[in-house]
Amino acid sequence: MNAEPPPSAPGPLIGRSQLLDAVCPELDRRPAVVVITGEAGVGKSRLVHELLQRTRSPGAVTLVARCQESEAPFPFAPLIEALTGAPWPVTQVLPPSPQGVPPVTQVLPPTPQGLPPVTGALRGLLPDLADRLPPAPPPLGEPRAEHHRVLRALRALTASLGEAVLVVEDLQWADEATCAYLRTVASDPPPRLGLVLTARSATVPHTDAEGSDGLPFPLRTPAHVTVVERHLAPLSAAETGALAAGLLGVRAVPEEFADRLHRWTGGLPHVIEEVLRGRPDSAEFRTGPAGVPEPPLPASVRRTVVERLRRLPSAARQVVAAAAVLGDPAPVELLGAVAGSDDPETRRGLAAALREGVVRAADGTYAFPYELARRAVYEAVAEPERSVLHLRAARALARHASPVPLAVIAGHYRRAGRPAEAARFLEAAADRAAGNGDAGTATAHYLDALRVGPSPVARDRIALKLARVALNARPGPQVPAALRQVLDQRSLGPGPSGEIRLLLGLLLRNQSGSGLEALEEIARAVPDLLAVSTGQAARALAITAIPSLKGWPVVEHRRRLAEAESLLPEIEEEELRAAVLANRATALALMGDPAAWEAVADLPDTITGEAAARAYANLAGAATSLGHLERARAFQARAWEAVRTNHAPYLEAFVETTDVVAAFTGGRWKGLLRRAERAEEQYRDVPDFHAEALLVCGLLRLHTMGQTDVARRLLERAVRTTALDTGVVLTAAAAAVTRVHLAAGRPAQAVQAAEGALHHVRRTGAWMWATAIAPPAVEALIRDGRPGEAHRLVAELAAGIADRDAPAARAALSTCRALLTITDGPQAGSGSSDALYAAAADAWTRLERPYEAAYVKEAWGLHLLASGVAGGRTVLHEAIAAYQAVEGVWDVLRCQRELREHGQITVRRPGALGYGDHLSPRERAVARLASLGLSNREIARELVLSHRTVEHHVARALRKLGVSSRTEIGSHLGL
Repeated sequence: MNAEPPPSAPGPLIGRSQLLDAVCPELDRRPAVVVITGEAGVGKSRLVHELLQRTRSPGAVTLVARCQESEAPFPFAPLIEALTGAPWPVTQVLPPSPQGVPPVTQVLPPTPQGLPPVTGALRGLLPDLADRLPPAPPPLGEPRAEHHRVLRALRALTASLGEAVLVVEDLQWADEATCAYLRTVASDPPPRLGLVLTARSATVPHTDAEGSDGLPFPLRTPAHVTVVERHLAPLSAAETGALAAGLLGVRAVPEEFADRLHRWTGGLPHVIEEVLRGRPDSAEFRTGPAGVPEPPLPASVRRTVVERLRRLPSAARQVVAAAAVLGDPAPVELLGAVAGSDDPETRRGLAAALREGVVRAADGTYAFPYELARRAVYEAVAEPERSVLHLRAARALARHASPVPLAVIAGHYRRAGRPAEAARFLEAAADRAAGNGDAGTATAHYLDALRVGPSPVARDRIALKLARVALNARPGPQVPAALRQVLDQRSLGPGPSGEIRLLLGLLLRNQSGSGLEALEEIARAVPDLLAVSTGQAARALAITAIPSLKGWPVVEHRRRLAEAESLLPEIEEEELRAAVLANRATALALMGDPAAWEAVADLPDTITGEAAARAYANLAGAATSLGHLERARAFQARAWEAVRTNHAPYLEAFVETTDVVAAFTGGRWKGLLRRAERAEEQYRDVPDFHAEALLVCGLLRLHTMGQTDVARRLLERAVRTTALDTGVVLTAAAAAVTRVHLAAGRPAQAVQAAEGALHHVRRTGAWMWATAIAPPAVEALIRDGRPGEAHRLVAELAAGIADRDAPAARAALSTCRALLTITDGPQAGSGSSDALYAAAADAWTRLERPYEAAYVKEAWGLHLLASGVAGGRTVLHEAIAAYQAVEGVWDVLRCQRELREHGQITVRRPGALGYGDHLSPRERAVARLASLGLSNREIARELVLSHRTVEHHVARALRKLGVSSRTEIGSHLGL
């Protein structure tokens, strides 16, 4: 069901080179007959054009005849057009090449003298050549004899052309006389003739029997004649992509786009060109997601479909319409049920559709050759009849299909104008998916069920199911909006209303980025829940007890936890009691409450599956943040175990990002960037998980690659993205940016970078989460000449964690106290100062936090060097070794610069990588900043290098790039 392309197809020739290489030498072995079959639009005419271009020889004659579709064709019409379509001498113009090569013109020589007298019989058939032909022979008086004489005359005239190629295209429309001529010529071809025939055929034709698919006559040739038969198959998906790239003027298109385009077009080059030709908005098809709307239906495809449908009997059109409504390949029984025809009638209709190439058969089913053809048929079905067919399809699928395609049936009911039935089947499809553990599919089906307009009772029931299952999916903003619409109807009782509001709050908290809004939504659910279920109310209170840097003050969370604990004795449902206990343990752990571990021990064995994954991932994150390494590992192992036995995309994302953060915290940086970037790509629809992945990406870009500007952009995105940060993103991001400013000699900006995170810590009182930000903030305040504020900050930290079980925060407090010694007056190198630094480094080492231990060594060494006390160089080298162990390249470079600034010579390790005429990574980084207009001194501060080193890097970059000024660098770097 395709549109035939014009003789000159504009697109590049894709996927036909081997075929041309095989056929060209065969056509030169005269006499030769070449048969090319294939679907309309597959590129037969284009292939013939290329074939003629490759085999053209001086003095040869080329005739091209094209058969036309007609209800009453004129005998020999295509041959007459080929011979007399131009002024005498006969001129035949070949189609222009798609690359703009001028048309090929072949001139028939004047009709030679000595033509056989029989050719005079062509005077009436070829009146334009009558004066060049012998006299007309006397009439024979018998039509069959006259016809035979004309055939002999045409064959003789063809032979007189000498070296010639005769092309006859679209033989499926050839009249009987033309077929008889071709049969005659093929059975005894002139010795120097090449005969090229094309015909439409959906399958490889059999040319040895009358009525075969392809040629309209049997092709029987003598043994000495070269015969080449080739069926032109559609392009593969990869070849479709290559053609699309050529048409769109790009090097390549995404594989996903090529696959979609292949599905739309069936790999037919002409249809591909119709879809893409002249589309200024074609970029959306190249880069759009899998759900991008299909392209407009090409007019040529629609026109051809309508023409072919008109040629089908009425019963066949009904079967084809049924196939278009069903969409997917369908067996005879199903097609008949939808079409409303019995088995024999359905089979006759399919046979007619197969002959016309409207449908294809495969493995006992029938379907369209490509999606746009199905769309064309579907659009040709009258609107009132569509709803009838969809209703039949829904009922037939329920009877005949196994397993029952519930969602597909729902789609048919919706198109049939039956929303209640559509909602019922969508709900059943969602129930099935939820029962199979596929939360994402279940969420999508419940959401669709709400959209089709179910009854109020069904709507409220479906909304509750949606709220329950969406927690374990990653549904996006549509689900909260749908749940709010149901709540706004005020048709729910207190129980369902409270539960939906609770689950809506959880969705907002976990996935939408609306932190405080989520807490308030859950709090509003408590009164409704108390009216019907103490357990549900306690669960809601326990959820709001979980603290966050963007939430309420910790004391408020504690108050709500106390309320939840007071309800525990009244909870009879074991599952709800387990949920409350899990949230209680999580809240206590995140607060650094020493009672947390007893609360964990109190967790019932009934916490399994999704509940276990959620609880233990929360506990693992809390333990990592607080500095309880062994507990964190144990919790994480249990979370992974639960996730592997329960397919829940949200929980998989939860456990994975928790693991990524733990790996960074523990200094396991090798290969971590790739993992973090994969998580950042996959979890963009869950704000907190996305933020944690962005955080780790930014930290690794900074420390392992020294890409300060890239790192800061990633860290800023992480801060903007996180919804309810539990002590990870805000503080760690601020700490990293603070260190960047300190390394660049900008202490005032370093203080400013730390203030935002410190504000959240002070507002909530969550000092147990100040581990990352406190030491660099203290260092920034000291270096900015604000020692009093540094002392106050350390005092706040000490008071804030006094009763907290937070080993990491205590190690941070030890680090801050060591940093303060520079302002307190104890003699550097004395027992007091060295003991504080040593204790802090030892604390970090015990917590298996190698980066923080190295940071303490760096500060200690610099303190000794600044005080002129022996040992500073040794301690700083220990810091360098520690940074190297975790691949902290940026930190190593900073330490080496600090050694140089204190007059200590650093020896470069042998075996450095040579880059020849190419820029090294460091030279590229320097060149990029230089192209942005930064001075050498600014670049030195940004990249933690000496001014002289930057000068050398800039000079080498200019030489390697072959430019004379910094302003020319950007274009050579592709900036």
